[in-house]
Amino acid sequence: MLTNDKRGHGATDTDNGAAEGRIAERGDRRGIQSIEVGGTLLQALVRNGTPMMLKDLAREAGMPPAKAHPYLVSFGKLGLIEQDAITGRYGLGPFSLQMGLTALHALDPIKAAMPEIAALADDIQLNVAIAVWGNRGPTIIRIEECHRPIHINMRPGTVMTPLMLTATGRVFAAFLPTRITRPLMEEELTQLAGGEQPALKMSQRHVDELLAEVRKHGLARALGHPIPGINAFSAPVFDNSGALSLAITAMGPAGAFDADWNGPTATRVLACAREISGRLGNTSGAH
Repeated sequence: MLTNDKRGHGATDTDNGAAEGRIAERGDRRGIQSIEVGGTLLQALVRNGTPMMLKDLAREAGMPPAKAHPYLVSFGKLGLIEQDAITGRYGLGPFSLQMGLTALHALDPIKAAMPEIAALADDIQLNVAIAVWGNRGPTIIRIEECHRPIHINMRPGTVMTPLMLTATGRVFAAFLPTRITRPLMEEELTQLAGGEQPALKMSQRHVDELLAEVRKHGLARALGHPIPGINAFSAPVFDNSGALSLAITAMGPAGAFDADWNGPTATRVLACAREISGRLGNTSGAH
């Protein structure tokens, strides 16, 4: 009776802690609530990016300071959190750093990208490819086809050149270090400057304008090149250091392709690339 009476009038902090420590049922998955509650403090520190005072950290995690403090003490003993002796601010500790580095070393960018592009292909009903920088330039290594039939003459191993005539190539030209792309760019400019088709002629000024457009929008667009009648959006995926890791490219027939920079196709391709970048430890989506 005493226990029931106490709960009826409001549980104490001790009671709350005991409740949080119980194993909770969530669908078919079981978890320990106290770990999940304490984890919000770690998440708050990661989101903020800098050490925080107890009251600010607790507020960000959605709990009173008196409730947050015991978690911080325990996290401190594990090395997940450390408190500055002078400022009193809490920041991530050395074990958090070790965990992060271990996770980053185990990451496979292509493995991280594959389920995301499969979902994207189904979502936008376009074929989506993964490309990496190879010996001859941007190289397709994976193509995820959507449910509706789209016939595109492309397969794994296809090299997306000339750089400036493909959405994929423009991404690599815009975001890879110039020392890597310069030799191929110079060779292609010489060829394109003397091209017989006016639409393919390109000067350094045109290149600079195109790359500025890519950087402005955060993704590249190609309309009818290199495959006539096929449009594409390509977006960069960055790793934890901000370096370009790979590109994802959505392709489809011009008649069924929304080519608007701010349209749903462009928005979803960019969001997918940023999601993959986040999985690789990049928090900004760019370098």
